[in-house]
Amino acid sequence: MHFSEAMKTRRAVKHFDPEHSIPNDILEEFWGIVRETPSSFNIQHWRIVNVEDLELRSKIKEAAWGQAQITDASLCFVLCGDTKAWEKSPERYWASAPEEVKNTLVPMIGDFYTGKPKLQRDEVMRSCGILAQSMMLAATSLGYQSCPMIGFDAEAVGKLIELPADHAVGLILTIGKGTKQAHPKGGYMPIEEILFSNHF
Repeated sequence: MHFSEAMKTRRAVKHFDPEHSIPNDILEEFWGIVRETPSSFNIQHWRIVNVEDLELRSKIKEAAWGQAQITDASLCFVLCGDTKAWEKSPERYWASAPEEVKNTLVPMIGDFYTGKPKLQRDEVMRSCGILAQSMMLAATSLGYQSCPMIGFDAEAVGKLIELPADHAVGLILTIGKGTKQAHPKGGYMPIEEILFSNHF
């Protein structure tokens, strides 16, 4: 599927076939695409919890106000991020880079994030959003549907997945075989309202 088609056809689908299982070869292709997602300083600080346990999914569903896609979709991911990934052996993020690149960028990581907890958390949220878009477009290109979700109690979900103290929950993403079309698109704002030249 061409990228533009994936962008135009991707929708937030709420109804999934609970009996459908995504084949392993499709999953391998999916993860091969998703791994190409960019991140700040290449620290890849997203942490993806693949919720496979059905009982755990049911508990997460309760924390998500009973939304059926949590239990009905083939895949249910809690997209999280390690807010301290920048200080955990940062040289590994550039292990394959030329020495001059590595020697320049690795020290910059600490300089950028040290003493800035808000930036550390903000960066996790930005990266979770970028990752989610990659996952949704990858799923669409492979013939599957998805639903990004923020309608849940993040603290409760964090406890259910045993979220480490230095991590944050970004969103939940479900992927599977949709059984019902999404509602018609709500429409788009005029480009003049969202695109500005140089300043507001």
